[in-house]
Amino acid sequence: MKIKIIRVDKSLPLPEYKTAGAVAFDLYSREKATIPAGAIVVLPSNFIIQVPEGYALMLASRSSTMKKGLFMVNGVGIIDQDFHGPEDEFKLPMQNFTNLPVTVERGERIGQGIILPIIKPEWEEVEKIKDESRGGFGTTGDL
Repeated sequence: MKIKIIRVDKSLPLPEYKTAGAVAFDLYSREKATIPAGAIVVLPSNFIIQVPEGYALMLASRSSTMKKGLFMVNGVGIIDQDFHGPEDEFKLPMQNFTNLPVTVERGERIGQGIILPIIKPEWEEVEKIKDESRGGFGTTGDL
């Protein structure tokens, strides 16, 4: 599958899969930023990607960003098929959860992306699906 991509800054690399078994590709910060303790900063990814019809691009944090004291605020981001206009560089909102400033270098890997097939169901509204409930949130046992 070929996917159209624009790099805002062509001196930074294209997304890449770091190992043969990797299912997600790395995303970089286009800018250097120092994130104050507890603060949220939105970092540009450097990419505008035309997600193919029938697919979505899911963005997520990397485990190394958590080790650094950062996590992606919304946990997971979704890039739709029609989000690829000239100003649609996607960004990653990162929060510093430490008590000290954290610096992200230009070109540093801060997230990952995965292309996933999407199924859009046709909804069939009914009055009842089954007779019993499982019991609500958290009913399968302790964490």
